[in-house]
Amino acid sequence: MVKQPIYLDHAATTPVHPDACEAMIQYMTEVFGNPSSVHHFGRETRKALDEGRTAIARAIGASPDEIVFTGGGTEADNLAVIGYVQKHRKPGGAHVISCATEHHGVLHALEELERDGVDVTYLPVDEKGNVSAAAVQDELRDDTVLVSIMTANNETGTIQPIRAISEVLADHAAVFHTDAVQAVGKMPVNVESLGVDMLASSAHKFNGPNGIGFLYVRRGITLKPLLHGGSQESRRRAGTENTAGIVGMKTALERSLSELSDREETYRLCRRTLLEALDESGVDYLQNGDPENGLLQVMNLSFPGADVEQLLMNLDLEGIAVSSGSACTAGSVEPSHVLTAMHGDTDRSRAAIRFSFGLGTTGDDVQKAATAVDKSLARMKVK
Repeated sequence: MVKQPIYLDHAATTPVHPDACEAMIQYMTEVFGNPSSVHHFGRETRKALDEGRTAIARAIGASPDEIVFTGGGTEADNLAVIGYVQKHRKPGGAHVISCATEHHGVLHALEELERDGVDVTYLPVDEKGNVSAAAVQDELRDDTVLVSIMTANNETGTIQPIRAISEVLADHAAVFHTDAVQAVGKMPVNVESLGVDMLASSAHKFNGPNGIGFLYVRRGITLKPLLHGGSQESRRRAGTENTAGIVGMKTALERSLSELSDREETYRLCRRTLLEALDESGVDYLQNGDPENGLLQVMNLSFPGADVEQLLMNLDLEGIAVSSGSACTAGSVEPSHVLTAMHGDTDRSRAAIRFSFGLGTTGDDVQKAATAVDKSLARMKVK
């Protein structure tokens, strides 16, 4: 086993940035008032809340009143998808367009809508995981109320043509939502440039704390709340805001964006190092996704003939933390729904490992991971 475990699963969750941790402490100890309270303690907390909202809005090109704080990316996706359709569906029914490779935070929300009589079209993808704007155009109907396509895929890193899709929708009444959980903090994201109406994000994907996220909702768009209680978040999300988490999210996003160029250089090095090391070892692999149009920090590789659960276990014994499919379905023996949509229920879909880089990852870490893969496959008698 390697002396120090190596974490290469940053697409699942990321370590909290030290600056974010430091920023949060006083909001868990000294500045603890309820931001809805009118006294000094509440006003002090409200100030931090407002500053966080303003900074996050600025980071994605939005206005502060367009940011709704949530408990994470899944809640943000559910609020957008279910909240909008339930608010705007007509008596005759409603139609939604999405994609077969969406995160389960969207897919399961859509399944809930289908149980309630909503018609959903799931667009296919090509072998690189891309959906086309033309396919969206072809499926638009008069009763289409929502289109939901993720910005960047959590398993393969493939970046979808969000701007092109928004242009298709320019003359249609349908609202455009994107799950940008894997994109925010990892690539430039601007809601005006993308042309989206709603955008979901989660702090723990860009070195912020777990349990906090946000939904951008373009001004003028109304939603049916999922939670009922107080009038927080302009009556869009009831419940006392997680001020410490919001402060941590704000700080983490600012750090991620300020360090973006340096991190991208590191990720390019890591990608090159991993593939070159595997090639030198004679390991047989197939790269999944779109290397020319994908997130630099996500690499999905299939190892033909390998039992993926056994490979994950062997790598863990070697001190290498990676994943198969998405973390939300860890432990399942079913093939990834993303890779199945791309390649069918094949050996390639069942033998895939996701390597994802992030804060603290080095070229040496990736070199050791490649060595561990080679050693593990040999032990499994695959190589």
